[in-house]
Amino acid sequence: MAITDLRRLRVLRELAERGTLAAVAEATGYSPSAASQQLAVLEKEAGVPLTERAGRGLRLTMAGNLLAEHAAILLDAAEVAETALAESKHETQGRLRAVGLQSATRRLLIPAMVEMRETHPQVRVQIAELELELALPELRLGTVDLVISDEYESSPRPRPAGLEHVPLLRERTRLVLPARHPLAQTTAAVAVATLRDEVWTSSSRGTGHHAMVLNTCRALGGFDPDLRHESNDADIQLELVRAAGAVTLLPDLTLPHDDPELAIRDLAETQLTRNLFVVTRQGRKSRALTAYAGVVIWQSEKQRAATG
Repeated sequence: MAITDLRRLRVLRELAERGTLAAVAEATGYSPSAASQQLAVLEKEAGVPLTERAGRGLRLTMAGNLLAEHAAILLDAAEVAETALAESKHETQGRLRAVGLQSATRRLLIPAMVEMRETHPQVRVQIAELELELALPELRLGTVDLVISDEYESSPRPRPAGLEHVPLLRERTRLVLPARHPLAQTTAAVAVATLRDEVWTSSSRGTGHHAMVLNTCRALGGFDPDLRHESNDADIQLELVRAAGAVTLLPDLTLPHDDPELAIRDLAETQLTRNLFVVTRQGRKSRALTAYAGVVIWQSEKQRAATG
């Protein structure tokens, strides 16, 4: 066996993780036919079948899965070598790809990027929007370097192998009502059971926020909420509260500091919280990634101090 090109190993690894040539093509920048050609050359170099037909698609053979496992090791080693060479110049430099929740991107990732531009001008930070359910697999594959993930206490997220979770921020989650709502006419905490007949808004099904709203209403109020509106954009949820009279539960980082059309109240039964984490791949970290993660953590400490 004489495998000569790490790019072909990357295509194989991507196929093992993503399952289809179309997904591999989107991730690598190849066309599906070009990705297929790369696999054909790799199979010729390996001397054994690496893929087989499965309906209209491809799946890896036993040999293909074995080689994909070793490909992950080789690709990670190559990344470590590239990092070591870059750092041998005694400069903090490199490219970082960061992904976060909308609120965390606005309040943490972007301010950290601005700070990095002043203190480490050789570091190229790229920020992208990606749902967390997709961001963590991309982090494992190496197409993303840092993710800010969240977790509500009632809906813990899985911890995929190979990823390191560093606690970042613990913030309160509060009830948001229209300012004109009868329950908003005092500053008293609101019992969940009194919200049984309200129209609710939350993030889309399958997200941690949707599960948190549903679980809170069931556990503390004894009812299934009328989750009539769904949006993964917290600003849209807030506008639904203002304009449509909906109610919702949102963490502090998503809330405006002063909005006369909104009433923000605690729940009478408990104090809901959301935890944020900086998530990176395990193993050696580049100086650039370590520096950026440090600035993100510093920004989170400022946010914690601001919200009390």
